[in-house]
Amino acid sequence: MKVLLDECVDWRLSRDIPGHEVKTVRQMGWATIKNGKLLSRAAENFDVFVTVDRNLSFQQDLGSLTIADIVLQARTNRLAELRPLIPGLMAAIESAKPGIPKFIGST
Repeated sequence: MKVLLDECVDWRLSRDIPGHEVKTVRQMGWATIKNGKLLSRAAENFDVFVTVDRNLSFQQDLGSLTIADIVLQARTNRLAELRPLIPGLMAAIESAKPGIPKFIGST
């Protein structure tokens, strides 16, 4: 799967997602693009979008996109707090469906 990490997700998390082609918003040169356009562009190039932005699913019409959205829920977006979510993230990547956000975490 082709996975895009939002700029609010620590780029080092990409090292913990084996077996997938993982890029960051910054690597793609898309850091200044707003969420709506970002998701549209991401949908053209990726299968899964990973973010910590819990409001994204309420602010954007995800049902019209061909990219799956996974929201990591931790107390902060620090790497140490996101790493425990990797097993759930890996499972979610495999089962994610476009238009239906998946929330991973306990908070």
